[in-house]
Amino acid sequence: MLFGEVIAVALQSIRANKLRAFLTALGIVIGVGAVITMVSLGNGAQKAVQEQIEALGTNLLSVYPGQTFERGVASQNRAPLTSDDAAALNRDAANLSAVVPELRRNQQIKYGNQNLNVSVTGTVPDYVPVNSYKVALGSNISTGDDESRRRVAVLGYAVPQMFNTRPELLVGKQISIGGVPFTIVGTLAEKGAAGSFSDPDEIILVPLRTAQFRLMGTDRLGSITVEVADADSMNVAMIEIERVLRKTHAIAPGTENDFRILQRSQFLSTLEDTTQTFTTLLASIAAVSLIVGGIGIMNIMLVSVTERTREIGVRKALGATRKNIMMQFLVEALVLCMLGGVLGIVVGSGGAVALSRFANWNTLLSVHAIVIAFFFGSVVGIFFGLWPARRAAQLDPIVALRYE
Repeated sequence: MLFGEVIAVALQSIRANKLRAFLTALGIVIGVGAVITMVSLGNGAQKAVQEQIEALGTNLLSVYPGQTFERGVASQNRAPLTSDDAAALNRDAANLSAVVPELRRNQQIKYGNQNLNVSVTGTVPDYVPVNSYKVALGSNISTGDDESRRRVAVLGYAVPQMFNTRPELLVGKQISIGGVPFTIVGTLAEKGAAGSFSDPDEIILVPLRTAQFRLMGTDRLGSITVEVADADSMNVAMIEIERVLRKTHAIAPGTENDFRILQRSQFLSTLEDTTQTFTTLLASIAAVSLIVGGIGIMNIMLVSVTERTREIGVRKALGATRKNIMMQFLVEALVLCMLGGVLGIVVGSGGAVALSRFANWNTLLSVHAIVIAFFFGSVVGIFFGLWPARRAAQLDPIVALRYE
């Protein structure tokens, strides 16, 4: 019995029971589709994290206020960061190319008869390039604005949209921030959320000293972002920052720091590793449905062997070998799984596209994942089709011919 004839007989058997064949392959369709969709979701999340890492930059460090310690015991009071700390870092840390003090607080914003609650950041001009923003219209806040405590503001990309106004119409106009009038001098280009927890385009920048003395009434900073001149010198820069701030805060030797230094890219890399772990977990759970589909194929193939016992006897009587019979049923199981795999690729790819378009989830189709899911589905067909095929091949032709 030629191999081509074996395939023809297997396909003929599938065509004779189209509905049963479709229902049998449905488990594989769901399994392959689920694996592709879950991996696409995971890949999309990883890509979003990678974009955020690139947007933040790999050479940025953030300094945050920490707890004070008394006799080795953490106090409930938080040690403040001030403009003096930022000035000391700017003056004494040789490996830093930029020091950006930040004072952030949500404020009530009023333009005409419209009101918003938006994050307002008091900072210096370097905030824009260091955080990968670009000025789209007008100008950035300047050093002169900061020194003179001018009431000027730069709007994030999303703010004009929130006011239902075109950005070019807002430049030069006045808005009220926390009841204080400010003149808009510029707007920022779109940065995009890139998977972050808050939208970086929903922001308003004002000069740091204006925020401290005219708006928020405090000289305490929320954080200090520093840009390291050479990404390879991150560890040296962290040691420098620690040395400068310990001196500025008059921290005695052997006493713990009352500030925290975080490397943004490390935090996001940890988030990326976590996302990858969840992707693997979700894909593994989805792969279980492939096993269930394989069990369904085995059950149907066993039923098929029982139904076609007499046919098997006739084929053996006409000269078909055990290998021919076994190959026939294996090919039948494999074809069912391959058809299910093809349909599963369509369903999984369509599901990933639908989630991206209608649910606004980050998805990224992976050819690698599609190939693996299809290959695994085919292996499942061979594995679970092996027992029914062997059972069919081992039937005694005389007993099979007598079967009713």
